[in-house]
Amino acid sequence: MIRPSVLVFALLISLPAWYRLLFDQLALTQVLIRFLIAVPIAAILLAALRFVTSGYGVTEETPATPVDPKPMGK
Repeated sequence: MIRPSVLVFALLISLPAWYRLLFDQLALTQVLIRFLIAVPIAAILLAALRFVTSGYGVTEETPATPVDPKPMGK
């Protein structure tokens, strides 16, 4: 299933084509083809972003070991 964020990002990527559709500079089929091409590209880019940022979540840390201070030099 495609995530809604992928579709929104694909729409954002293909927004210039939708804008040109409003002024009759592109046909609807060309705009839809550009949107369909943008969907897998957006999915790959967002998957890469999720992969890179997945390690920044909250993780369970091991408890620290207490250290006794010792004087240096003597």
